[in-house]
Amino acid sequence: MAKYTYESIMSELKSGVYHPVYYLMGEEGYYTDKITDYIIENSLTEIERDFNLTVFYGLESDIDTIVTSAKRFPMMAERQVIVVREAQMLKNIDNLLFYLQNPQPTTVLVFAHKNGSIDKRKKVAAELERKGVVLDSKKMKDEQLPSFINACLREKGLTADNKSVQMMRESIGVDLARIAGEIDKLAIAMPQGTTTITPELVEEHIGISKEYNNFELQNALVNKDIYKANKIINYFAQNPKKNPIQMTLALLFSFFSNVMMSYYAPDKSERGVAEFLGLRSTWGVGDYIKAMRNYKAVHVMEILHLIRLADAQSKGAEGPQMPDGEIMRELLYKILH
Repeated sequence: MAKYTYESIMSELKSGVYHPVYYLMGEEGYYTDKITDYIIENSLTEIERDFNLTVFYGLESDIDTIVTSAKRFPMMAERQVIVVREAQMLKNIDNLLFYLQNPQPTTVLVFAHKNGSIDKRKKVAAELERKGVVLDSKKMKDEQLPSFINACLREKGLTADNKSVQMMRESIGVDLARIAGEIDKLAIAMPQGTTTITPELVEEHIGISKEYNNFELQNALVNKDIYKANKIINYFAQNPKKNPIQMTLALLFSFFSNVMMSYYAPDKSERGVAEFLGLRSTWGVGDYIKAMRNYKAVHVMEILHLIRLADAQSKGAEGPQMPDGEIMRELLYKILH
């Protein structure tokens, strides 16, 4: 059985290809919801849904009842759709094994399993892999967010510059459902006839300063702009709730880790570095290359060590207790000098 991804499943669905059984699970519930909602909205007409759409909830249902419904034939439609939400709450999931051996071809049975995955040691898990469509969504990494944001924008026919994307990434974090919701909000707020999201729009409708944010801090460090970096850190110190030190340190550590890895790329072009880092696009890779020109590898290693120390200090685990602003000022001084 081929390994399914969100993209491959959606491609099939948009082509009108439906399978008898879907088991959607993993740490990232956004994709489970997107696929489930798409099947509900597109596999049946509005009139067909009245007779051929059944929704169960794991805590209130059992496999035997679900299987009995799945074996029925559709009424005046090509197919029936059965959705099992909160499938992680189902008991006796092993009882599904017999149905999987001969699933009803006119039924689309969708299990939406949130916050985890089915026990892979179970026979039913192996049978689902063989007979059904299984998606196990891993939690998205922070560095993958720009690609996700741009993909969401493309779905809406929108674009955004690097700064706007980074502002959204920083403000929202790894919450894919919220990112999609904020993009919907921006799409509604955009002036008529425009398709490009600007930092001003993000600042106004999502609530993050277009001047004082982690993206601008990173940019200042890449370019060794001491004045700008300190100006931003002073703002952070005055607004600690809007700019928590842990988020800033995590983003800086992620950035300089990628810079460090970039030194080992055989091909130092943007495309070569992106491929070496396993990135889907060259988005943002220019900053890694510029940082390699401005910082020697040994210095980047020292920066990573300094960020770890600053993180420990911020948690009271290293040296005397210091305000977050002082920790960041000291870190910047050591990075830039």
